Amino acid sequence: MKKNSVLPFSFLYVFLSIVTIVILLPFYWGLMTSFRQPSEVFNPTLLLLHPSWVNYSQLLTETFFPRWFFNSCLIASCYTGIGLFFCSLGGYAFAKYSFKGKNVLFLITLGSLMIPVWTVIVPLYTLFAKINALNKYWILIVPGSAHPLGIFMMRQYIHGIPSEIIDSARIDGCSEFRIYYSIILPVIKPALGALAIILFMFSWNNFLLPLILMNKKTMFTVPVGLTSFIGQWTQMFGPLIAGTFVSVIPVAVIFVRMQKELVSGLTIGAVKG
Repeated sequence: MKKNSVLPFSFLYVFLSIVTIVILLPFYWGLMTSFRQPSEVFNPTLLLLHPSWVNYSQLLTETFFPRWFFNSCLIASCYTGIGLFFCSLGGYAFAKYSFKGKNVLFLITLGSLMIPVWTVIVPLYTLFAKINALNKYWILIVPGSAHPLGIFMMRQYIHGIPSEIIDSARIDGCSEFRIYYSIILPVIKPALGALAIILFMFSWNNFLLPLILMNKKTMFTVPVGLTSFIGQWTQMFGPLIAGTFVSVIPVAVIFVRMQKELVSGLTIGAVKG
């Protein structure tokens, strides 16, 4: 029985090892390519024979990448912080308050998830152009910060908090915002961690809205800026690959920092069920 049980697991480990190698191979090749000379960018070998920092040096000194990186970090951080605030407030209201039209409003909130983003690009551009707000940071932060998915996640999580705790706080004289700040937020910390990763990655990888709403090169975000390296007359493949790997760093840091909250936040529903 032991031999029969060990053999399938051995095949499973071999299969998973092969899949892992296949998945990681493009990342390895890209990382090695970022340290190659421009003339060796398309070298098919996986070995790094002549390592060089020329691509990273060109990326940081001859392009606007440092400004693009700052723009993305600022926009994604503010978007995540404001989004967590509004989504947790909205989820708290839908979960623990009773008011007229609550169910209809919640259905409208969920229904907005089915609206493609490109259907609102023209109205957004027209609005921001009329008020001279193009190339401003806030137009990529405020619109959509109360994300319907985040409100839904917070509502489902807060719904499991006993209402007796909130009622007891009200009897003790706590204000509504004090209840939200001192009781609700500490309890929903795992859900906030999971939502923080989702919102940060959504903002960091956002391409279409910055492309339309930001027409100054110094106001580009990283995804939009990197696409400018490949044009009709210029092809900067080395800095493009180097910039791609640098742009992964903030997302990796956020994920490593919040991975416990992510796992806890995504599995809490299954545990309660």
